[in-house]
Amino acid sequence: MKSTSTIGAAAVLLAAPSVYAGLINYPPIPEDLTTPYQQRLAVYGPGAVSVGWNTYAYQASACVKYGTSSSNLNSQACSTINSTTYASSRTYSNVVILSDLTPATTYYYKIVSTNSTVDHFLSPRQPGDKTPFNLDVVIDLGVYGADGYTTSKRDEIPTIQPELNHTTIGRLADTVDDYEIVLHPGDFAYADDWYEKPHNLLDGKDAYQAILEQFYDQLAPIAGRKLYMASPGNHEADCTEIPYTSGLCPEGQKNFTDFLHRFGQTMPTAFKSSSTNTTAQSLASKAKSLSNPPFWYSFEYGMAHIVMIDTETDFPNAPDGQGGSAGLDGGPFGTTSQQLNFLAADLASVDRSVTPWVLVAGHRPWYTTGDSSSACTSCQAAFEDLFYEYGVDVGIFGHVHNSQRFLPVYNGTADPKGMNDPTAPMYIIAGGTGNIEGLSAVGTVPSYNAFVYADDYSYSSLKFLNETSLQIDFIQSSTGNVLDSSVLYKSH
Repeated sequence: MKSTSTIGAAAVLLAAPSVYAGLINYPPIPEDLTTPYQQRLAVYGPGAVSVGWNTYAYQASACVKYGTSSSNLNSQACSTINSTTYASSRTYSNVVILSDLTPATTYYYKIVSTNSTVDHFLSPRQPGDKTPFNLDVVIDLGVYGADGYTTSKRDEIPTIQPELNHTTIGRLADTVDDYEIVLHPGDFAYADDWYEKPHNLLDGKDAYQAILEQFYDQLAPIAGRKLYMASPGNHEADCTEIPYTSGLCPEGQKNFTDFLHRFGQTMPTAFKSSSTNTTAQSLASKAKSLSNPPFWYSFEYGMAHIVMIDTETDFPNAPDGQGGSAGLDGGPFGTTSQQLNFLAADLASVDRSVTPWVLVAGHRPWYTTGDSSSACTSCQAAFEDLFYEYGVDVGIFGHVHNSQRFLPVYNGTADPKGMNDPTAPMYIIAGGTGNIEGLSAVGTVPSYNAFVYADDYSYSSLKFLNETSLQIDFIQSSTGNVLDSSVLYKSH
């Protein structure tokens, strides 16, 4: 909850001249304005990866050199879309698509600039590849340092900013060889919480942008190395979540503006079906036509079919939608029922002989510990029956700032088979990764909850062992200790 007296004081201060501009923690602008920052990779299709980054100058033609050897970057791809920006941003977003990649192969890449370096990534596994792999889940991840929640020091490989100590990003850096892909369904940076730090109160617009730049710089050693899949949360809608300040919002703090610029061209549309079944192919084609990245879309990776959904807008009584309970007036981003029609077609198109595991990731959960206000009842009404009807294996959510695991459950009733071939989906919450708002108390624990942890920052790691066994671990960020481990068996 936000104190109205604090918010009122912030509003008064924001109206005053900006005399504390020097206190804003903006990263320094480089001498070479084409220097790439805030790199982010994503699965873009079978054999395709998007490379996104920001620069401090407009790029008429952004290019990336790449190859399977760091010393021989013999291929080059260039953008077909010019740099994009918005009025209150200091940077420009760029994206290039690398296609025709050999699956599950290490590629080296260099963003073309007079001041850039060579990095590398593992190209996406082909749908149907039954090789075991790990996927990490981080949600509700905020900026670290003076505008966030830690100022301690750390020095790890890959090189990350020194203020990252005992944090989730630091742990992802330590374990960078242990996972292949990251899911982040919502809440990046927490830039709209700029007013929490007194030194920001006179510089709301600049503070907001500075926190975004800090965060995506901090995330780049991970997002520029691993395929990093994003969808929206309430902190991407921003703005009127702070009472009385809606008239003070800069453009980038309205209606998912910054999120769209960063991820709108990097996330994939739904994949073309990898099934030989003509009905599955037709349904996948329908889903592709209804998808709307970065809000709702799907992709396939090895044994997994993964759907990213938007729990913020574009379904009945959506909390961030026009007139929604959160008062953020976001969207709509599709036509009536487009997201729900997409989800139904997409889930119906899955061929379990190719991708036996089906996961759906969104931001707001409907199963959670704590009081009832933490559960998104409108989300449950919109999505839960589709999850159950089409046999979703795992629902992945955040929004509540801790880690939770639930036994398979439908309509508030635990599946009698538990973790041994249930019909109902299993649900997890991985919202304890760390942000300025802190951790959420455990509160009331329903009978079908199997694990909850709110003592320290944590995240989840999913290990696809084979076609029938999926291991889900929760990791303490500060130590790397496994807090909880379970295996879901599904005969599929």
